[in-house]
Amino acid sequence: MADLPGDRGLYWAYVSRVARGVVLSLREKEYIEAARALGASDARIIFRHLVPNALGSIIVNATVLVAIAILLETALSYLGFGARPPDTSLGTLVSEAQTALTTRPWLFYFPGLFIILIALTINFIGDGLRDALDPQQTKVRA
Repeated sequence: MADLPGDRGLYWAYVSRVARGVVLSLREKEYIEAARALGASDARIIFRHLVPNALGSIIVNATVLVAIAILLETALSYLGFGARPPDTSLGTLVSEAQTALTTRPWLFYFPGLFIILIALTINFIGDGLRDALDPQQTKVRA
């Protein structure tokens, strides 16, 4: 994800670029041309064909960006630029527990583990939603 926009507050522009690219590639597909030839309206083509086929890529990219935002907030809090006391953050917990790493390592490892689990969970939710909502996925039933 090295091509993210320089302004970190504009992650939605990345998702919109991905969505535009997916829709531009989908509009050239044969089933869109067939729907046009059969007289389907533009709204029907958009909501019946384009949106369901583009939704998987958009959801995956959006959930990856949510995980990146969480990791960015955690990193900023670790460095002291994020949440200020009395608010708490996983990055703040890791930062404060660094001094007690040799005597009480659970204070350091549990927040670090939760950071990893949160990021992985969000990514797995995005993958699951893509698998559930993507009509191009072949479903094998046993």
